[in-house]
Amino acid sequence: MKLMTMSEQYEYRDKFMKRNINEVISKFKNDQQDIQHRYYSFDFCYFHFRSSKESGAIDIEKSCQVLWSYLASWGMLRGSSFLLWKNPAYLKDLVEWIYEQSLSTWNIDVENYKENSQTVLDLYKGAEKYILKGKSHQSVTLVTKVLLGVFAVIPAYDRFFRDSFSDIAGNECGFSTPNKKSLEIIYQFYIENKEEIEKLSNETKVFDFNGQPTKYHYSKAKIIDMYGFQVGYLKSGIDNSFR
Repeated sequence: MKLMTMSEQYEYRDKFMKRNINEVISKFKNDQQDIQHRYYSFDFCYFHFRSSKESGAIDIEKSCQVLWSYLASWGMLRGSSFLLWKNPAYLKDLVEWIYEQSLSTWNIDVENYKENSQTVLDLYKGAEKYILKGKSHQSVTLVTKVLLGVFAVIPAYDRFFRDSFSDIAGNECGFSTPNKKSLEIIYQFYIENKEEIEKLSNETKVFDFNGQPTKYHYSKAKIIDMYGFQVGYLKSGIDNSFR
């Protein structure tokens, strides 16, 4: 990422001025009291893949089932999705590719996007390749959901996140696909709201399947994902009963 001029820095500070992240996230967390809520599918997925990679106890079939369940919880198997006509075995190549990634991949987060932006974009391209397998489909939401659930390295560019961060970015970026500009905007948002985002990250534990807190915490990318999702969701005016 290129360094911004001083005038550009002032402009960005105005655009990304501090927001009440905690208040927005608290609304998201209110729906997350029950360990059986669909939001915890993220925890189960992230914990499974990171702990499996760290321990070396890798079960490809179980990993396919865990990732499939997470994607189902977040609506990636419904409607016109081509995955509706597949089963968890379809993810085998993707899961094998995931475990080929360096353990250090799980340490990439928003605060080091400047030096790792190309790595994040390469992860996106790699995951897209193994998800689509040459098919022509709209894949941004699906691929970023996978990268979020497995590595917690980037927010999911779903409808609600795109709506909220497109508003923040103005004419700078439409968040239609991950690129260096969108990562730069997420990074700047983090910088301007660093204290709150880091506090939420540090105090939000990842839970395991039995509802027990693990040694892992929500990444900053996940906190920003929650913020963007919640703001976009509230903006949409959709009835809360669907959640």
